[in-house]
Amino acid sequence: MSKPVLFDFFATWCGPCKMQTPIIEELAKKMGDKVDIRKMDVDNDPELAGKYGIRVVPTLIIEKDGKIVHSLEGVTDAVTLEKLLTPLVG
Repeated sequence: MSKPVLFDFFATWCGPCKMQTPIIEELAKKMGDKVDIRKMDVDNDPELAGKYGIRVVPTLIIEKDGKIVHSLEGVTDAVTLEKLLTPLVG
């Protein structure tokens, strides 16, 4: 079984995205290599943003085994993210 992937769709000009970044960094330290965290700049990768239907930044997408498990728009706190990711860690 693969580890969960957390896509952080952001933009450099986005204020709330700047608030999300330290939360993601804290989560990465806490969960280590149990979760694959990928930061995706929507301006640099519009094809991927389009594939996932990103309309708002920040948007966090959690995938497990290639399937979207959760999609969260806006700033999401570390506790919520950890609660969503922990059951997916094999």
